[in-house]
Amino acid sequence: MQVLLHCTVRAIWRPAAAAALVVLAAAAVRAQQAPAIPAPGESTLIVFVSGREVGREQVSLARTPSGWTITGTGTLGAPFNQTTKRFEVTYAPDWQPIELKIDATVQSKPVTLATSFATTTAINEITQNGVTSSKNDQITARTVVLPNNFFAAYEALAARLFSMTPGGELTIYIAPQAEIKMTVKAVAAASYQTPGGTLNTRRFTVSLQNPGGALDADITVDDRGRVAKVDIPGGSLSVARQDIAGVATRQQTVRNPTDTDVKIPASGFGLAGTITTPAAQGRLRHPAVILVAGSGPIERDAIVAGIPLFAQLAGQLAARDFVVLRYDKRGTGQSGGRIERVTLQDYADDVTAAVKWMTKRKDVDEQRIFVAGHSEGAAVAMLAAAAEKKIEGVVLMAGMATPGKDLILEQQQHVLGRSNLPEAERAAKVELQKRILDAAITEQGWEVFPPDVREAVDTPWYRSLLTFDPARVMTRVRQPLLILQGDLDVQLKPYHADRLADLARARKKSGSVEVKHFPSLNHLFVPAKTGEVSEYPTLYPATISPEVAKAVEGWVASVPR
Repeated sequence: MQVLLHCTVRAIWRPAAAAALVVLAAAAVRAQQAPAIPAPGESTLIVFVSGREVGREQVSLARTPSGWTITGTGTLGAPFNQTTKRFEVTYAPDWQPIELKIDATVQSKPVTLATSFATTTAINEITQNGVTSSKNDQITARTVVLPNNFFAAYEALAARLFSMTPGGELTIYIAPQAEIKMTVKAVAAASYQTPGGTLNTRRFTVSLQNPGGALDADITVDDRGRVAKVDIPGGSLSVARQDIAGVATRQQTVRNPTDTDVKIPASGFGLAGTITTPAAQGRLRHPAVILVAGSGPIERDAIVAGIPLFAQLAGQLAARDFVVLRYDKRGTGQSGGRIERVTLQDYADDVTAAVKWMTKRKDVDEQRIFVAGHSEGAAVAMLAAAAEKKIEGVVLMAGMATPGKDLILEQQQHVLGRSNLPEAERAAKVELQKRILDAAITEQGWEVFPPDVREAVDTPWYRSLLTFDPARVMTRVRQPLLILQGDLDVQLKPYHADRLADLARARKKSGSVEVKHFPSLNHLFVPAKTGEVSEYPTLYPATISPEVAKAVEGWVASVPR
């Protein structure tokens, strides 16, 4: 789990919008293969902030005798508060930009932008609040025009990325502000099962220069050269094409030989999941493990940086004679339910529903049902275990040992410690974060913050995370515990495991407690070098360490029947 600093989206022409980007002098771009010739047509992009839909853009890509024309219209709610009446950018056949036109309302103010391009010059005419100004920028030939918050523009980026490989570079013109460099860090194939069939894509993990460190993004491009998905984790921003965003669509990753898709009845809706069983079934009843995912809209395979952690772990555990269940979180993937009012306790109720469903399976030993939660999922597993006696034992994988508020501040300070910001500015950001967290907990004091700040963090889920206290919950957990920790974890640092163990051993009626550290594993329980989040894309393809499944197997064997 990592909940980063709040990121406010700003209007494209305000100087503050360029603060996350470093201006670069025009430089030669590495030679790349020719860009794709994308399939013309229309699409709808759905924009999400912190998992919540905030608006849509209607996009059209047309091929003309003179090159390419990309147009877009749409409306975005907070924090964008933007209505696009007209977005149009034209390119020559070789993707040299020709002209950009924007007519929009941003934060209730009408703005227009007209940019004409020569080979190495961008000439901007900007009108805002009835005042027109001009600005000229030096640019690189064949730069990609990508004004902030106009997502139709990503169609050009998708075409340019299509044939690129790791290490490749592009220049991006954030009109009308500055040109920056984008580097491709990793490329991975990804397939989606949609109602219309299988959609094959390539996911490009890219890095943009940022004064506080690299700004990473994932750009998913389909096999027609069209943009399918854009994810910017640091801004809690996701943009998905309508066919990708549909509830009946899910990414297809590892498929274990004994996987079977199932539906689990929950409180007024169904959880969609996958059961993985041992190869040799017969009439035996097996111990079972229910996998509980971490924060965010995580589907059953728990894919992070292209690595399907839970799909891999399920296969490893099934090979060790376990029946394993993984499922799409409530309101995510193919599961029902809504997330607007969800809390950690609601997610724990879903675990309880899964446990009760598992007890009815003929291949499961109902006296040997275990729950394994990863990251935030460890907190959810603790809450479920405190309420459900049918859970025989709990595996806490990279679980928090401090209240959620303290963890958020710890993660923020780690990120700031890796930045180049002056100490005074770091301290100011920490103080601001504390005030935001206090407002989120108390539901008071929001009047001093912009509305978009409140909208991003004033949610029942975030409040439940901030107020979650492992010390308090642990007193109600009676089951044996296995605590697993990667010692390269920078999101939940290794001391959390030992502190959790201390809390568990202090229980009045304590079940057994076992702690296992893995010196070379990160937060994902994948072998790593630094453990930093920025390293994740470079680890693909990777596999969750088989030592995790081995540790679970050995521990379950030691738990008294």
